[in-house]
Amino acid sequence: MDDTAIAASAVAVRNLHKRFGDLEVLKGVNLTAATGEVISIIGASGSGKSTLLRCIPLLEVPEQGEVAIAGEVVRLIQHRGRRQPVDAAQVNRLRASLGFVFQSFNLWQHMTVLQNVVEAPIHVQRRPRAEAVAEAEALLEKVGLADKRHVWPAQLSGGQQQRAAIARALAMRPRALLFDEPTSALDPELVGEVLLVIRGLAEEGRTMLIVTHEMAFAAEVSTRTIFLHDGGIEEEGPPSRIFRNPESERCRQFVQRHLNR
Repeated sequence: MDDTAIAASAVAVRNLHKRFGDLEVLKGVNLTAATGEVISIIGASGSGKSTLLRCIPLLEVPEQGEVAIAGEVVRLIQHRGRRQPVDAAQVNRLRASLGFVFQSFNLWQHMTVLQNVVEAPIHVQRRPRAEAVAEAEALLEKVGLADKRHVWPAQLSGGQQQRAAIARALAMRPRALLFDEPTSALDPELVGEVLLVIRGLAEEGRTMLIVTHEMAFAAEVSTRTIFLHDGGIEEEGPPSRIFRNPESERCRQFVQRHLNR
């Protein structure tokens, strides 16, 4: 991946390596996401999908490689045997330009749904309260939670909590949205309502990277699919090929096993 590709991308990683103790989880991953692209990241548990996603906002710091957001490379140095950011302010600024939706909803339980959504725009981005509240209410309408804006997260179903988490991520006006198995913690009957919201975001042209086991959904909404195996990208391409005629035998077996569930 050259510097031109990184400069033109919404999100990029180059030669990314990540290790936990003796276990090397990522082994030289290269990935670019153009503005408006929806990339689904699939693969077996333990293949490195979530770790890859967490390295983009530097929730995990890679031992080797580069991360760039909107063409700006995060500056990292080696210090006392560990790699760390040169400038915490740069990391915070770039991290604020990403929306991250976790497996667990991570809503603040002591705040109402509306308060959850407006907290970061007001206190991190220093936006006027009236503006943040108006935008938050519009986002809650978008995800189907306008009537729940004044309730506590504990009063919501899992699907409603995840939709609130998506609204909270959108409230930061992110350049890209990162979804880490957004439906894995949900009861089966609640999965569809969350996927419907994400499908709508894809139709809006949002830049998204989605780690998911929902193969049919990934095939439908993605512009590109990446199959991760043993810490590396084994295959990538348009979902029409990855899900119908993959070149890798491992990818073929994985897709067939999950599509036939």
